[in-house]
Amino acid sequence: MKRQTLYVLLILCITQFAYGQKQNLLDLDRFAFEPDLRVNSSIPTPADHLGYELGAEFTLYAHAVDYFQTLAEASPRVAINQYGETYEGRPLINLVISSEENINNLEEIRMRHLELLTATESEAESIINETPVFTSFSYNIHGNEASSTEAAMQVAYRMAAAQDEETREVLDNSVIIMYICINPDGRDRYVYWYKGMHRNVPGIEPTDLEHYAPWPNGRTNHYWFDLNRDWIWGIHPESRGHTAEYQRWMPQVHVDYHEQGYNSNYFTMPGTTPRNKQLPDSYEALTDTFGMANVRAFDKNRLNYFTRQAFDFFYPGYGSSYPSVMGAIGMLTEQGGIGAGLAVETNDGYKLTLRQRVFDHYTTSVATIKKAAERREELLRYSYEAWQPERSKVDTKGYFIPADQTYSTDVVNMLLRQGVTVERTTSETILPDGVSMRDGERGRRVLPEGTYVISTDQTRSLFITSIMERNMAIEDSVMYDMATWSAPLAYNLDCYTTSSRFTADTEEVTEPLAEAAGLTNSNAQYAYVIEWKQRNAPKALAMLWDKEYRVRAAEEPFTDGERTFGEGTLVILRGRNLDKDDQMVDDLQSIAEEAGVEIVGYDSGRMAGGWDLASSSNRPVKQPKVALMVEPPFDTYTCGQLYFLFDQETHLPVERIRTSILQQTAMPKFGRRYGGADLLDYDVLILPDGGSGLRQLFQKEQLAELKAWVQGGGVLIANESAAGFFTKGQSEFTGVEIKEAPEDSSEVANYLPYNQRRDYYGKKRIPGSALTSKLDTTHPLAFGMNPDLYSLKFGNTGMKPSSDLETVGYYVKDKGDLLVAGYASDENLEHLAGTTFAGVVNMGSGKVVFLADNTQYRMFWRGPSRLMQNAVMLLPGF
Repeated sequence: MKRQTLYVLLILCITQFAYGQKQNLLDLDRFAFEPDLRVNSSIPTPADHLGYELGAEFTLYAHAVDYFQTLAEASPRVAINQYGETYEGRPLINLVISSEENINNLEEIRMRHLELLTATESEAESIINETPVFTSFSYNIHGNEASSTEAAMQVAYRMAAAQDEETREVLDNSVIIMYICINPDGRDRYVYWYKGMHRNVPGIEPTDLEHYAPWPNGRTNHYWFDLNRDWIWGIHPESRGHTAEYQRWMPQVHVDYHEQGYNSNYFTMPGTTPRNKQLPDSYEALTDTFGMANVRAFDKNRLNYFTRQAFDFFYPGYGSSYPSVMGAIGMLTEQGGIGAGLAVETNDGYKLTLRQRVFDHYTTSVATIKKAAERREELLRYSYEAWQPERSKVDTKGYFIPADQTYSTDVVNMLLRQGVTVERTTSETILPDGVSMRDGERGRRVLPEGTYVISTDQTRSLFITSIMERNMAIEDSVMYDMATWSAPLAYNLDCYTTSSRFTADTEEVTEPLAEAAGLTNSNAQYAYVIEWKQRNAPKALAMLWDKEYRVRAAEEPFTDGERTFGEGTLVILRGRNLDKDDQMVDDLQSIAEEAGVEIVGYDSGRMAGGWDLASSSNRPVKQPKVALMVEPPFDTYTCGQLYFLFDQETHLPVERIRTSILQQTAMPKFGRRYGGADLLDYDVLILPDGGSGLRQLFQKEQLAELKAWVQGGGVLIANESAAGFFTKGQSEFTGVEIKEAPEDSSEVANYLPYNQRRDYYGKKRIPGSALTSKLDTTHPLAFGMNPDLYSLKFGNTGMKPSSDLETVGYYVKDKGDLLVAGYASDENLEHLAGTTFAGVVNMGSGKVVFLADNTQYRMFWRGPSRLMQNAVMLLPGF
């Protein structure tokens, strides 16, 4: 009995010790949320509702949503709204908080506020005098930066419950929009993992498991995309949802909440260079006003921070820069905390807790709300002026995009989602001084009926010029993200601009565009064809395979005398699909409509020009079994882009194979099962960007087994750094050679001061710039593509053209014509000119495909993406 008693006492002591340690993590004395604030006691606090103090643990998204709903029911100051849904079915929620009177008249206030966009100066002054300032916040766009959704609960509670006079005045003069969690799927992926991994005795040691979430971590959304690069393009439902909601409010102030590595102190505005030089001149000073409000609050609480040293806002697709090109003061905060869990010891011995991270974000949120209310009139006037097209710093008056291009509808629909007015010409239009984005040449342009026109004479002028200009002024080539994002370049479109006033007969595009679709000559006796140039032809092919049709792809163009079909055109012969005879018309009609393609039927296989439809030159293309390698060393983002390209867009099954499965038995015998995956089961193997880790993954034995698989008929697709790995100089897998960049042995480099090294070598890299490129569109790898291509370049890798390498894509040979947009040093341009970035090596019965550049970057740089689809879907049949 005595032993049992001692055992119980020991357990109680251990439990009490662990509980005490957890309580110490909260440090409620230092990180108390304004304990002297007078509040409405009938409004439930987050702690009341959740059953624990904020910072004691991470909150599951559903529980956070439940609290916000409870808060909205309890407080007349709070309205709640669902604006979308994630891939995994989680609701996307925002709150609107203001005074009770404003909430009761919210729709009237919102509409009155939107009148400011198109008001005359006298009308604007009236609106400014009577309208609240609109302040918005986006929290937790990176799922593993999880403290901000916790902070959002306390911020919302404070604004709903506070009874002091200052808060009442702030709410009278403010409409606060809170996007409580932009990325619920990523957040819950991280939170569920952490809850399963954290210790009872807090694991503050940086080496503990709980500080190392496994690949792909929680940062990204369901498809492993960084949503904080998608505000413009709207590839994902989270982005389409919150930007559509953003358009409904058009705030004056927006702050995007983030975390950075836990050894860093808090970042608040202003940021560093380069900046978008198109923004109003007062933008920087106003960001500093908000930064100083945060600084004063941090000084008071002895919280550590830094400003101006990092984070540029050049790329307009961040949550901190998108609002700026929409006429707001867009800003960023970065709390140290990624990987910190509930607590971690930093590199200077400080114990950083989740409670502090919540407190810090709470502090800046409240400071921003107060400062925005204080500067209400100035901020409303700033937005009004930013929305006036005559204040634009860009001379361009209009952009003209001919309609008959593969991705023209993508760009138009993106613009429509962003509130841009797009028109379509109803007759032929002449531009006397049209400038081509392809070559920058100015001249007379005759544009066909149906050309899309984007005039800059509209309230979204700043947004339009920021994403449509061929090039942006760059004040600093060392940047946080990419150097160009011009929509016409990204989607590889012919586009013309004019800096002169123009007139054209037009009609407004009022609905999202759909690709032309339909089945012509549906009861054709002989065959059906699908032009491969169509945007959605790969999806149609995947659907045909899914329905088990036998399909061929044309190796050369052919014509029926009126219409010419290009290389890659799909041919469905009725005589080869007799088992589908009764259902073929219905199937093809369904595929045409669902995929968004035009299918043409023929009663005869004889063509007027080129080979006939049943020619042996029209190769059978069978559905390949495809493996995509994922996990380290492969890049999460590149894996996600490839995953999305085939799963969401093409609807082609692609198996995601873990490298850890591949490594379990080190592939000792070709064809032997290794961890559930057998290379012989696959026709195509895609290797994304993998960096130096490829050397550990593919050692001598594995390379020999892989080569035997390729020689037996496999198609190996090496993307980005993986392309470099399979060259002669790195793995000797092929005889392909990388063109080596000359070493910098200059006097300057040899004696470079330490404080100049970052800038010096930063200027020697290519930070995501557009290069003029050429494609051999007679090669199956480039079927259906425009021979002129803008390739997006990071780094300076190019392959030497040779007789062993079928060069399909190369950078133009004249370095003076190479750089289209962004930044690249003269020596890098000289080095890359004429080198190959896309090519094929035949190896036995198989192929190695080299794609040195990302072909589907963030799924908005779409111009090269057909290279990847062709490599997977067509090359195995050629």
